[in-house]
Amino acid sequence: MRVAGRVLAALVLLLAGPGLATAQSQEAEPAPLVLVFDLDGAVGPATAEYLQRGLATAAERQASLAVIRMDTPGGLDSSTRDIIADILASPVPVAVFVTPAGARAASAGTYILYASHLAAMTPGAHLGAATPVQVGGANPLSPAQPEGEDGEQAEASNGDAMTAKVTNDAAAYMRSLADLQGRNAEWGERAVREAATLTAGEALDAGVIELLARDLDSLLAQADGRTVRLNGEPVTLRTAGAQVETLAPDWRAKALAVITNPNIAYLLLMIGVYGLIFEFMSPGAVGPGAVGAVCLLIGLFALNMLPVNYAGGALMLLGVGLLVAEAFSPGFGLFGTAGAVGLALGSVLLFRETPGFKLSPYVIIATVGVSVAFVAIALRAAVRAAQRGVTTGAESLLRATGVVQSWANGEGYVHAQGEDWHARSAAPLVPGQAVHVAGRDGLTLIVEPDNPA
Repeated sequence: MRVAGRVLAALVLLLAGPGLATAQSQEAEPAPLVLVFDLDGAVGPATAEYLQRGLATAAERQASLAVIRMDTPGGLDSSTRDIIADILASPVPVAVFVTPAGARAASAGTYILYASHLAAMTPGAHLGAATPVQVGGANPLSPAQPEGEDGEQAEASNGDAMTAKVTNDAAAYMRSLADLQGRNAEWGERAVREAATLTAGEALDAGVIELLARDLDSLLAQADGRTVRLNGEPVTLRTAGAQVETLAPDWRAKALAVITNPNIAYLLLMIGVYGLIFEFMSPGAVGPGAVGAVCLLIGLFALNMLPVNYAGGALMLLGVGLLVAEAFSPGFGLFGTAGAVGLALGSVLLFRETPGFKLSPYVIIATVGVSVAFVAIALRAAVRAAQRGVTTGAESLLRATGVVQSWANGEGYVHAQGEDWHARSAAPLVPGQAVHVAGRDGLTLIVEPDNPA
């Protein structure tokens, strides 16, 4: 009986061993990690910084998937290319999810979606319109103009050369991104050349995206078990029962987002310029100069990362210079008027047209108004100072009033402006009589009765 019991126990352990080992391995295996990032708004330096740090964190924590929830009107080309480079170099698969309903992946967002390892959209979202925006040139979507007289066709062709160059480069870039994950390269090129757009359902049917999901849970459920190409190698996604964690931008990304706002950068620049002007007007004040220098440096740092039109910046500086010239050397309003116009036009032209990066007209109006008010106040102070009589020095004695202290034989002493002066007069005077100064001969005052009889 003992031998039979031992044999039976061994058989039970032998049969149950693999099952127990599998259960233990399943319990020991941690749940997959999915990190989520939110790209909401224009694509700029702050967005690139945020996603770069986020994808680095995903790699460090060995996440199974990084999800970028996106709703963007577009943004800067340089920042877009930085984000795409980070996605392509990421050791963690990246999914771009255009959500919620009504969201869009326009312009730069379309490029980022094409670069992702897995593309998904919420019903009601849309994407496309990825044509590069050119300022000061012809519309890249405009048809070829018919030949005209005097070489008009050649002139138009020269004007469109740069537009065609940029558009062709963007189309090639989109095709190369489409080839990485086998997406619809033909439609991607249409989005660049013709500003084509698609709804979520149309994008799925056209092979632009892989998944149509109502929320993040639906996306992860559909993504589980799918195979994507990561750095040229097939990778199977594990997202079932994943631990989902959303990473918010850190303080650096938030600060960068604030100062790279065109309105904030513009105001910092103007505060810096006027702070230095006040410091030069009142040397030793320290405060305006220190604040102005800090604001000017931060503003220039922000402008370095924004699509700046340097001609607009030069026109702004010229306008400020003319306003200051009006304050110091009044030109009957000519300097002030030209300065206000120059400042307004320069402000309008300061930033090149880019989706999501536009200077508010209200900020421009307020800034120009404050600048004109500053000049008006300075002019008023200068006029009042010119009209005010001299209050110190030798010239201040003219028409000053005084009182006769002693007098004899047409001369004596008069108390004026807190001092006793030797004086003479053609009129007879008596001590205690009020007089006023009519002139001066060296240190002798020539006085007359203040209220002659």
